[in-house]
Amino acid sequence: MEPLESLLHLFVELHPEDAARAFESLPTDEAVRLVRTLPVDVAGRLAERLVPSVAAPVLEQLEPEHALRVLSELAPRPASAIVHHLSNDVREQMLEQLPPATARQLRELYAYPAETAGAMMEPRVVAFPIDLTVEQATSAIRKARRDALHYLYVTKRDGSLAGVINMRDLLLAEPQAKIEPLVRREVLTIPETMPGKEVVALMRSRRFLALPVVGLDGQLLGVVKHNEALETGQLEAFEDLQKMVGVGSDERALSPVSTVVKRRLPWLIVNLLTAFMAAAVVGFFEETIAKIAALAVLLPIVSGQGGNSGAQSLAIVMRGLALREILSSTRKRVIIKEVTAGLLNGIAVAAVTALAIYCWKWNVGLALVIFLAMIVNMVAASLAGAVIPMALKALGRDPAQSASIFLTTVTDIVGFATFLGLAVLFMEMLKPLSNTL
Repeated sequence: MEPLESLLHLFVELHPEDAARAFESLPTDEAVRLVRTLPVDVAGRLAERLVPSVAAPVLEQLEPEHALRVLSELAPRPASAIVHHLSNDVREQMLEQLPPATARQLRELYAYPAETAGAMMEPRVVAFPIDLTVEQATSAIRKARRDALHYLYVTKRDGSLAGVINMRDLLLAEPQAKIEPLVRREVLTIPETMPGKEVVALMRSRRFLALPVVGLDGQLLGVVKHNEALETGQLEAFEDLQKMVGVGSDERALSPVSTVVKRRLPWLIVNLLTAFMAAAVVGFFEETIAKIAALAVLLPIVSGQGGNSGAQSLAIVMRGLALREILSSTRKRVIIKEVTAGLLNGIAVAAVTALAIYCWKWNVGLALVIFLAMIVNMVAASLAGAVIPMALKALGRDPAQSASIFLTTVTDIVGFATFLGLAVLFMEMLKPLSNTL
């Protein structure tokens, strides 16, 4: 083995997470070349930690036999995520060449909608038939794979979950006794269709090492592990944060420039169009600003405070939607609460701002204009921060998808129009400021 290949092998083996981040920054051709130099088990450890959208093109460019061997090294859940990102032809070719049981498992996993319990679960789980004896069950435990043994799940012969056994009860029971009397029937389960965010919230509140996932007929399908669920929740939170500002959910710090441009440019264009809309509002009052230059100085204050108020509402409503705290029956109450909070905060902030402006210009009219404009804009911003994610959810869209861009549009347009419109309305009181700063 060449020194460089040996060093790469050691890097991936000792620091697989860091190696995955480094590989994600490489062009696909270069990543493929380096993966070819790695032993299959080490390549599998690396592929398991790569973003699926990055790992899939690498596998596609490997020799089919090599790609299959690497894919076989992966646990079912990360393998299914990568398979989901393969092109249809390559996916079918690989699945046809895998062992039937493995192929069936992967097909079932990637068939689940993204961000559901079914997509998050680990299908490798040990369960014991309910008609075993204590001696047979303990013997089965010794033979079971450690990575598939989470709790002592017990199933009926049709595969449906019967319950769980406490290890202490099993060890203290008579060897020839049946395990059925030891089974605890009340087990918290997760439906396969449960949204991932609900799964994460449940895992956080219950703190089990794992929770069983069941189908519509009660059949035990797999488990969702606590650590992996929390990691998924953390990743989804970061993805939502990225999408709120118009960044692709799959973009990483070391993503190639081509990926960065592809993901960001469309939303930057949208943001540019909304900025032109706000600029058009300001242009409509061009003569007013030319007469009283102080108005131009104060415009950012009005829009900025509105943006802050709206962002606060947006964050709370986004969290409420993610944790299902906001239902159809509570939406109206949430909106009223946010608008009321925006009004009260607006009055307080506007009063402080108006006092500062009066001390600066000694003009009651200017202080009154900014006082009223800030109240109106902060109320509108709070309303928009609550309504925008709810509206996106109702339309079947991701509530996080560039919500902040839409919010900024509302706060800028409403803030500029209100402030400058009130300035025109109170022009007589502002005349002493004409052509002065």
